[in-house]
Amino acid sequence: MTQRTIIATKAPPASGCLFVLAAPSGGGKTSLVRALLEREGGIRLSVSYTTRAPRPGEQDGVDYHFVDEPTFMKLKAAGEFLEHAHVHGNWYATSAVWLREEVQRGHDMRLEIDWQGARQVRTLMPEAVHIFILPP
Repeated sequence: MTQRTIIATKAPPASGCLFVLAAPSGGGKTSLVRALLEREGGIRLSVSYTTRAPRPGEQDGVDYHFVDEPTFMKLKAAGEFLEHAHVHGNWYATSAVWLREEVQRGHDMRLEIDWQGARQVRTLMPEAVHIFILPP
């Protein structure tokens, strides 16, 4: 009988996929994303930062991270954001650190952002899957 030696190897780190869903304001991003998340439970939603006021029923940390403009600008200056855009008088952004950690942990992530932010993400993370929605 031959004796075998088993050598344990460390598996390569998991890597998720980043899906970027972009459309002009009012283009139906939110409706499409809700349908996607219902159908594909393994995809996680990235919660953006915004300086706009919450709409009825929106929750801080669930729909957005609602912050005032000085706080937003401090986070931006500190390099916290992967992308940011000023849309209709309000700022919107995605946390770079949190998003990269989630993708590296193997989580498939979905961003729902404006075309300005999508352009920035395409430059910084070309491996992301980009989907641009044109309203009818």
